[in-house]
Amino acid sequence: MTVSGAGDLTASWLSDALGTRVAAVRTEPVGTGRVSDSLRLHLTYADETSLPPTMVAKVPAADPSSRAAARAIRTYEVEASFYSEIAHYLDAGIPTCYFSAYDRERDEYAVLLADLAPARPGDQLAGIAPEDAAAAIAEMAALHAAGWDAPGLAALPWLNRHDADSAAFTAALVTDLYTGFKDRYAADLAPEVIALIEDFLPSIAAYLTAREGPLTLVHGDFRADNLLFGGPRAAVLDWQTVIYGPGLADLSYFLGSSLPVEVRRAHEKDLVERYHTALTARGVPLSWDDCWTAYRLHTFHGIVMAIGASMLVERTPRGDEMFRTMTTRHAHHALDLNSLALTP
Repeated sequence: MTVSGAGDLTASWLSDALGTRVAAVRTEPVGTGRVSDSLRLHLTYADETSLPPTMVAKVPAADPSSRAAARAIRTYEVEASFYSEIAHYLDAGIPTCYFSAYDRERDEYAVLLADLAPARPGDQLAGIAPEDAAAAIAEMAALHAAGWDAPGLAALPWLNRHDADSAAFTAALVTDLYTGFKDRYAADLAPEVIALIEDFLPSIAAYLTAREGPLTLVHGDFRADNLLFGGPRAAVLDWQTVIYGPGLADLSYFLGSSLPVEVRRAHEKDLVERYHTALTARGVPLSWDDCWTAYRLHTFHGIVMAIGASMLVERTPRGDEMFRTMTTRHAHHALDLNSLALTP
C-alpha cells in the first residue's frame, strides 16, 4: 500500500494506512531532501484517537531524475525496510514511524513519521556548533554499538548490499560522473581540492572494496541537514542510505561535511574521542589507534557522496552551493589528515 507521489496522500489513503478514519488532510512541503519528497500532514480525524494531529510523510520524488537515482541505489526500499524492520529496536534519536511500505514492482514507497517540530534543523551550509556535533555523536555511537558486528544485520539482503560487483559499479559510476562534476564546479573550487580528488580517483575501486574490521549499522548520509536539535535528544532523519558497513565512515563524513573547516580543526580530536568513549562504554572493543586510523581513511566517503549525489539528483541553486561547500570541506579534511597515505 504505497503512493506514487504527494498527490496520493488523501484522507482515504491515510485512513487505511493509519487504521483510523481521517476526515481531512492538509499538506505542506518540509525539509530540503531531493531523492524523495517530504510533507507535513495536518490531520483531522473522524473519531477520537491517540494519533498526533501532524505527521511527516516521505513519498517518491516528483522529479524524474531524482526518481531514477532512487531506483538505482534502492533508496525507497532501504528506507521503508529500515523503519519496518529495524528502527523500533534501536534506542536512539529516531522519529516514531506510524506506517511504512514499499512496492518493489513500481519502486514506490511511503513512510509516516512523528513530526518533531519545533526541533531545530541542522544547517549544512552554515555548519553546526561543536555542542550540536557532540549531541549527534552520542546518537551515532548508540546506533553503531547496537549494530556492531551483528550477524542478524549482516543477514538482511537490503541492508548488507556490499559486494565486489557493487563496489566496482559505484567506482565506475563516480569516475564517469566526475567529468560532469568538474565541468560544473571546478571554477568555484580551489586547485588543491581538484588535485586531491584527482589523486584519489585512481584508488576509488580499492577504497570501496576494502572494508576491514567489524561492521555495523551505518546511516550513510549522517550530516547536518539530516539532523534535528533542541528535543530531549538529537534526532537522526533520512534513512535512505543505511547500510551494514564501517561505522567510522559515518563519523568522518559527519565531521568533515557538517563543521566549517576551522571549527572542525579546532574540535576534531575531542569529538572523535567522545565517539570512541561512548562506543567503548557500550561494550564495543575498539582501540583508539584503530578508531583514529579508520576515521582518517574514511574522509573519502564524503568525496564519493558529493560527486555521485550532485550529478544524479535534481539540480537546485541551494544544492549547488551545498555540494561545493561539502566538497571543499571534505577535501581539506583528507588533506589535513594525510588520508591519501592510507588508501589501498
